Amino acid sequence: MPTCPLCAAEDSAHFYHDGHRDYYRCRRCDLIAVPPHQRLAPDAEKAVYDQHDNRPGDPGYRAFLGRLFTPLRARLAPGSQGLDIGAGPGPTLSLMFAEAGFPTAIHDPFFHPNPAALQRQYDFVTATEVAEHLFTPGETLAQWLGCLKPGGWLGLMTKRTPPDFPRWHYIRDPTHVAFFSDASFRWFAETHGLSLDFPGPDVVILGRPVKRR
Repeated sequence: MPTCPLCAAEDSAHFYHDGHRDYYRCRRCDLIAVPPHQRLAPDAEKAVYDQHDNRPGDPGYRAFLGRLFTPLRARLAPGSQGLDIGAGPGPTLSLMFAEAGFPTAIHDPFFHPNPAALQRQYDFVTATEVAEHLFTPGETLAQWLGCLKPGGWLGLMTKRTPPDFPRWHYIRDPTHVAFFSDASFRWFAETHGLSLDFPGPDVVILGRPVKRR
């Protein structure tokens, strides 16, 4: 692992090997990451995503997304507009926000590619179960921040690393390559001057400050 994919420090140490992949932990930001040569190729990665069966009409899936939807909605001003990234084959969170009066664009590089959406700014950006798939989380999260207006919100859902990492089900998914701890998000928030809140064990809300004159 030449550099940490979140903070770019050359200070990652081998942390664990599960018989299939290696995991390196950064001493600066605490991210645990799989080395580049052990990541899936795009076709193999998409084949895993094709097995997902998340639908807008599924009440259970809506309840799952509600863990981010509810605390983020409480922060939004009327008429706020958003962008949902990595919506998968059945975009649902964007629909939930639209139903609540918050029009939301989508971008998914595999299922709903809309790179032009990344050239605009929004009142909020969401990504549910996406951060753990990022090959370059530092670069990508910074790009998402660039899509936020001053005073905007970045809402993420990703499970954070537990004390017993080897027994964690999250590392069994071969598309999961970046694992964040509370400390990882604190490092990111402090580095970029963001507010930080953990409304739940797998929910993170980062706030971009309002510019002052």
